Amino acid sequence: MLHIGLCLTACPTRLMPEFVNCLEDNFFTQHVDFSTRNDAILDLAISDEPHMVSELTDLGVFPGSDHKALTWKFAVKTIVESIERKIYDFRKADIESMRRDLQSVNWTEQFSGLSAELSWLLFKDYLEMLQQKHIPTVHRSHIRGKPIWMTHKALKAVKHRRLIYSKYKDSRHPAYVKAAKHANHLIKQARQNFEELLAKKIKEDRKSFFAYARSKSKCNVRVGDLSNSQGQMVSAAAEKAELLNSFFSSVFTRESVESIPLPDPCFTGSVSQRLCDITVDVSVIADKLCALRPDKSAGDDNLSPRLLRDLSTELSTPVSLIFRRSLDTSCVPRDWRTAIVSPLFKKGRRSEPGNYRPVSLTSQIVKVVESVLRDAIVNHLEKFNLIKQSQHGFRKGYSCVSNLLSFLESVTASVDAKQNVDTVYLDFAKAFDKVPHQRLLLKLRAHGIDGVVCNWIEAWLRDRWQKVRLEGCSSSWRQVFSGVPQGSVLGPVLFLIFINDLEVGTTSGILKFADDTKLFRSVVNQADHTTLQNDLDKVCEWADRWEMKFNVSKCKVMHYGRKITGIEPSYCMYGKPIEIVCSEKDLGVVFSNDLKVSLHCRDSYSKANRMLGLISRTIRYRHPTVLLNLYKSLVRPHLDYCSSVWNPYYIKDIELLERVQHRFTRLFSELRILPYDDRLRQLGLWSLQERRNRTDLIELFKLVKGFSSTPWNEFFFRMRTM
Repeated sequence: MLHIGLCLTACPTRLMPEFVNCLEDNFFTQHVDFSTRNDAILDLAISDEPHMVSELTDLGVFPGSDHKALTWKFAVKTIVESIERKIYDFRKADIESMRRDLQSVNWTEQFSGLSAELSWLLFKDYLEMLQQKHIPTVHRSHIRGKPIWMTHKALKAVKHRRLIYSKYKDSRHPAYVKAAKHANHLIKQARQNFEELLAKKIKEDRKSFFAYARSKSKCNVRVGDLSNSQGQMVSAAAEKAELLNSFFSSVFTRESVESIPLPDPCFTGSVSQRLCDITVDVSVIADKLCALRPDKSAGDDNLSPRLLRDLSTELSTPVSLIFRRSLDTSCVPRDWRTAIVSPLFKKGRRSEPGNYRPVSLTSQIVKVVESVLRDAIVNHLEKFNLIKQSQHGFRKGYSCVSNLLSFLESVTASVDAKQNVDTVYLDFAKAFDKVPHQRLLLKLRAHGIDGVVCNWIEAWLRDRWQKVRLEGCSSSWRQVFSGVPQGSVLGPVLFLIFINDLEVGTTSGILKFADDTKLFRSVVNQADHTTLQNDLDKVCEWADRWEMKFNVSKCKVMHYGRKITGIEPSYCMYGKPIEIVCSEKDLGVVFSNDLKVSLHCRDSYSKANRMLGLISRTIRYRHPTVLLNLYKSLVRPHLDYCSSVWNPYYIKDIELLERVQHRFTRLFSELRILPYDDRLRQLGLWSLQERRNRTDLIELFKLVKGFSSTPWNEFFFRMRTM
């Protein structure tokens, strides 16, 4: 239910904290973040679900009033058309019979003389035949006829209760009372068992929990009506899918192949040390098939990861033979080069197609193949130390924590030395989608990746196709001209190679986490300011040369330290000034120019409290084991994320974060009367401050003992003893 409150008179200052605490204790969300009367926020829009209110705008002052009129959109569920679809019921699959059928096939003989494409089609058709033969199908509707926790036994009891009532028409009749009591007991037990199972498997299967939460939500968070190029609103699912696919395709780079620059060779090993081929081991393929997550969706080939995992031993041989044939002939099956794109909302107006990110859903088999190739490439890059130390993304021993700690160590050292630091936060425009393929292949060879490996990657990138699937409808296929697929296994490593030489020629500090890049330098005079601007120009030249683009409107400049008289912290990209900000979110952590962490503490508190509210609205069976599992997996990570970087020291920030855990412990009615410390002991929890101190010690241990790739002497120096 949506709760809207309009506060037309100012409340006493002493009551404001109580009002805010009341909203947060009941997990309400206040959506108005701008003044509605002079400089005060007096008109409020409050909902019990954070995504129910969107696109809240100011219409100006009421006639005859000094209050502003507000308008917003409700994202509430409405009656939608039921979509019937036939799916395989893997719970009733005859896996043993499928194993026997697969073991009886001589795959080497079957694939003899066939290309990789034909071998794959033969293999896929045989698997599809086995599915039809040994796995029954069920019809699933988009709209469920009963709650997802309802068991057959409980449903039968509910129907019996209705039958008894229709017979006697008296809710006090002994027969109805008995039937109702029995049905209520089974309903309660079914819900409890379902929620216990959700909490038990929350680390391996979060999808089921959020599906359960959506089933109980009154808010519609699906892709709503979209605005096309003429400003008209599109509501049909097929038209929305086509509109999104058109936008996703519009960002691809049409690579100019007339004057491709040559990258500087960074691999200095011998010819025999170049990565030209890999060994396809059947046991490795089997292990990777067995490690597939069963809750993931199948790609366009309709091969479920649950089936592939259950038959991993039997499927490892044909998959390895197809992959080996594909490597030798540089022929990648078409199904391995197609993707079903799911639009993922980022932020802003939900009606704008540009506010959605494409996530590619590819074949699970090709993910296994990519992971084998990825492991070989990563081993090659790490063996010869080819990826620069500035890159902290998708690398073993590196993380967001190592990136931010290295950055803060440099900034705080300069500020402590009475120097100032200017930082430019760079934003690539559609970075993963714009990588030009021919330039990427040149950089692969410059990193010592050649032969059949490079040829296979070229074939894997060439002639790719994608379509958007939305609400059971699909768009037409569109060709992919550039980029590395988001959602693929191999894509992130290829992007690291492509962006590896970004800082060549610069003298300022630079740190990267995949495409998230920041350029920084101590600025004490005009010469330092000019040097940083020159380095920024070199980065822009790199982007032009390699056909990448920066989104200048999203690039930011932050000035750490005192303002220098006569020097403005202003910088330009492509002749356009970069916005100067006082705070910026970097890798999920909010930084302010005074290096205080209050803004991030508030941001973490808001996220954690919203997730705790979701759990409170969703779970009815509030057993400590159930709620503790959900709290530790879904709420506490928001409060612990990168805490080594921003561990607060102000009491107000420490208490603010602790308030979330305090509120969680009060969900148990039998513990509410106990002091906070006693509630923690009863539940076996530490205070959040103790956890942050423990995390700091663990991070220090990793640095000193060499478990982190960041050298410990970057942060500490050893005291000489007499």
